[in-house]
Amino acid sequence: MPETRTIADLALEVRSKNAGPFWVTMELFMRDTVGYSIVADPGYVNASAIARLYGVDADTVQIFRIPALNVVKISFPRPIPQGSLRDRDVHAGQHHVPLALFPLPNL
Repeated sequence: MPETRTIADLALEVRSKNAGPFWVTMELFMRDTVGYSIVADPGYVNASAIARLYGVDADTVQIFRIPALNVVKISFPRPIPQGSLRDRDVHAGQHHVPLALFPLPNL
């Protein structure tokens, strides 16, 4: 059985970071226009997919597609405010992992 390919296989970098104490931003830096065209497809990486991955309301997800840079940027409210008692990732530096491991669509 073939190994499942993921977004990480097509990306130069997938990262996440704080966008203030109440928001997380993730960025997909794709290697080329082919990879970008896959992840920028609204039928693949979209608000519903992000909502399922992160347990957030799809209406709060913001997605910015930047074709000139082969970048897709995604922002959504942090599930727990930065630095609060239950915050286990103060810098939001690990939020990108589920997105990086998101399986590619069947092409």
